[in-house]
Amino acid sequence: MALPPVWTEMRVGILLLSVLGLLSARLVGAVQDSGSVIPAESRPCVDCHAFEFMQRALQDLKKTAYSLDTR
Repeated sequence: MALPPVWTEMRVGILLLSVLGLLSARLVGAVQDSGSVIPAESRPCVDCHAFEFMQRALQDLKKTAYSLDTR
């Protein structure tokens, strides 16, 4: 039967791809860590970014509603 060697090769291939994926993820993380670090106190929080985004979206909606009303 040709089935068992195929399964063995597939398992080895999957294992190899998993190891390569983990190594590449670790290398990418190392490259990102080597940059300058901004202290948490000076970075805006995620909620602040979301709030600013929602404010801009509401302003755009108000402008669109106003332009539709004037037509």
